[in-house]
Amino acid sequence: MVPGLKESLLGLINDPAYNPLKKEELAVIFNIHPAEMAMFFNFLDELEEDGYICKSKKGKIMSLNQMGLFVGKFVSHRKGFGFVESDEEFTQDLFIPAEYVNTAMHNDRVIAEIINPATEDRRAEGKIIKVVKREVTQVVGLFKPSRNFGFVIPDNKKFNQDIYIPKKFFLGAREDDKVVVEITIWPSEDRKPEGKIVEVLGQKGERGVEIDSIIKAHGLPEEFPKKVLEEAEFVAVPIPKEEIERRLDIRELKTFTIDGEDAKDLDDAVSIEKLPNGNFKLGVHIADVTHYVREKSKLDKEALKRATSVYLVDKVIPMLPKTLSNGMCSLNPFEDKLTLSVFMEIDHKGDVVKHDIHETVINSKARMTYTEVSDILEKDDELLKKTFSHMVEEFKMAEELARILMKRREERGAIDFDFPEAKIILNKDGEVVDIKHYERRISNKIIEEFMLISNETVAEHYFWLGVPFVYRIHETPSAEKMESLSKFVATFGYNIKGDLEEVHPKALQAIVEKIKGTREEEAISTILLRSLKQARYEPNCIGHFGLAAKYYCHFTSPIRRYPDLQIHRIIKEQLNNKLTQKRQEQLSGIVDYASTQSSERERAAELAERDVHDYYKACYMADKVGQEFDGIVSSVTNFGMFVELENTVEGLIRLANMADDYYIYDEMTYTIIGERTKKTYKIGDPVRIRVDKVNVDFREIDFALLGKIDDQE
Repeated sequence: MVPGLKESLLGLINDPAYNPLKKEELAVIFNIHPAEMAMFFNFLDELEEDGYICKSKKGKIMSLNQMGLFVGKFVSHRKGFGFVESDEEFTQDLFIPAEYVNTAMHNDRVIAEIINPATEDRRAEGKIIKVVKREVTQVVGLFKPSRNFGFVIPDNKKFNQDIYIPKKFFLGAREDDKVVVEITIWPSEDRKPEGKIVEVLGQKGERGVEIDSIIKAHGLPEEFPKKVLEEAEFVAVPIPKEEIERRLDIRELKTFTIDGEDAKDLDDAVSIEKLPNGNFKLGVHIADVTHYVREKSKLDKEALKRATSVYLVDKVIPMLPKTLSNGMCSLNPFEDKLTLSVFMEIDHKGDVVKHDIHETVINSKARMTYTEVSDILEKDDELLKKTFSHMVEEFKMAEELARILMKRREERGAIDFDFPEAKIILNKDGEVVDIKHYERRISNKIIEEFMLISNETVAEHYFWLGVPFVYRIHETPSAEKMESLSKFVATFGYNIKGDLEEVHPKALQAIVEKIKGTREEEAISTILLRSLKQARYEPNCIGHFGLAAKYYCHFTSPIRRYPDLQIHRIIKEQLNNKLTQKRQEQLSGIVDYASTQSSERERAAELAERDVHDYYKACYMADKVGQEFDGIVSSVTNFGMFVELENTVEGLIRLANMADDYYIYDEMTYTIIGERTKKTYKIGDPVRIRVDKVNVDFREIDFALLGKIDDQE
C-alpha cells in the first residue's frame, strides 16, 4: 500500500468540497493496482471500523461530519453523564446525558450522533452509538469480596461502574485491599464490566499503598526490567583514556552545579567569565548520557517507554536506572564526567554574539545548593562567602548576566507567571507536617535563565542546519480563547492590545505586568494560563509563544527527559560528520515518534504528580475540619467555587450548600450571583472559610463559606 495513503485519503474525504464516492471510484483516484484492490477495500473497512470514515446506505464513502456524526474521546462524570471531546480543535464538546452513554467508559474513543443541536446558551447534546476503541484496559480500585464473587470500586470516579470479579480471579485479595484489575469483559446493556485482579497493592489508607495506586492508575512503570538493570551496570565503567583524548578537555575550568538540597541526578553544570571586551562567556555543560545509553539498546528502549522522570514528593520514578542517573551520568563534584557543552559569548544586551558546541570532559569544582548561592547573593552571608570564597566572584557574575537575560526576555514579550508552587514537607514516617510555598530565589532564576538561553541557542543552531530535531513548541492561542479572555479582563478594566486573531505574547505579558500586586492578579493569571495551549514536543520548529522565542528545544536534562537525550544523539552525530542523507531519513521517523511519546508521557507524569499532591493535601487537612482560614476564590464553576488558601491547598464551596441565597453562575465573567441578595463572588475575591469535610479517598476538600473578607471588616 502507498506510504501516506491514510493521510491523503482522509484529507480528501474530510475536505468540505468532497462529494461522496464509492470505494471503486476512490481506488481510481488513488491509482490502486488491480492486484492491490482487495487490500485497499480491506483498508477502507478498517478505517470505518476505527471511526475515521463511514459508508452511506448506497455504499458511498463519507466523512463522519457529512453523516452528522461526532467522533472523539468520551470523558465520563461520576453522576453518569459525560462529554465527547472532538478530534477537531475548535469544535465544542458534545454533552451526553446519562441515558445515552450506552456502554462507553471513561477515555473510550466513541462515535456519537447529535440529537439536540447547540443553541446560544446550551451546548449540543448527543447519543453514543458506537465504542470504537477501549482505551483503558486496567483500573485501580478498592476490592469488596462476598462468598462467590467480588467487585472493585474504581479509584477514579469517572469510572462510574463497579467491576465484577469472579471468585477464581481474586488473587488472594482481602476486603479493602487496593488492587489492579484487568477488564476481561466490557459492559453491555444488561451487565457490568468484568475483570480479574492482576496485582494486590495492599490495604486502603496505608500511605505507600495510596501512592502506588496513583502510580499504577497513570500507567507509570516503576521497576526496571532485570536486563535493563544489568545493561546499566555493564555500561557504567570508568571513562576510557581514548574517550577523554578525543574530547575538549576542560577539567581545569571552574565549573559548578547549583541544585536543590535533595537532588541526586545532577545533569547541568555552568561556568562563567568576563572577556576583555566586556562580554560574558557562559558555558553550559550537560551530562553526556548518550555515551552510556546507545540507540536501540535495552536502556534506550526503556528510557523512550518512560520518556520522563516523575517526581512524587518523596519518591522519584527515574527515566534511567540509578546506576546512571545518580551515578555515572550525574555531574558530582571532583569527578571527571563526560559532557556536551555550549559556550556562548553574550553581550550587555543579552544577545548571543558567538557560540560553540563541543563534546567535553569536565571536573566540577563545587556542588552548590539554591539556598547557599541565594544566601550569598541576597543576604551577603559571611560564613558562606568564606566557605566558598573561590566561587563568590563567579556567583556575582552569574547574577549580573542572569538579570541581563531576564530583561532581554521581558522586552521580547515572554510571559512569566509567578504562581505559588507547593512544597509538601513530610516527617520520617511519611506524614505531612507542613505545606508552604516553594521559594523561587535568585539562584533558581540564574539557572533557569542559563538553561533557557542554551536551549534557544541549540534549537536555532540546528534549525538552520536543517537536520531532523525535537523542538519544544508552544502554539499561538486560538482567537476564540483570546476573545473570551478579552471579555473577562475587560470586567476588571483591562484590555488586550492588538489583533486577537494572531495575538502577540507581549500583549498578554503587558496584562501580567499590570495586574502584579493587585487583588485580581491570581484571578486573571489563572484564566490567562487556561487560555493558552499546552506546550509539547514536535519535529517542526514553530516557536514557543509563552517564551516569545522563535526557536526552542529541551537540551539541558537528558538524565530525566527523553527529548534531550535524542537531541544529544543528533548533535554528536552532526559534530562527528555522521549525518548522512540516509541517516537523516531514518532520524525523521525517530524524532517524530519520540516527540509524540514524550508529550504523552509528560502529560501522564503531570497528572500523577497532581494526584499525589492532592492526596497529601487532603491528608494534611483531614484533622483541620472545623478550623477557619482566609483564602482567595481561585475558580468558579456552575456547581461551586474553589478557594485556595495561603498554603496552596484548594477546597470546594458547593453552590447547593450556600444557604443564604440561590446563586447563578455567569460563564462570561466567571462570577456567581445571588438571585435575591445580588451578592457576587468571582475569581480573586478574598473570603473566609471553614473546613467542612475532607475525603482522603477521593482527594476532595469541602469548605463552608463564612463570607467575603471585605464584608466582615
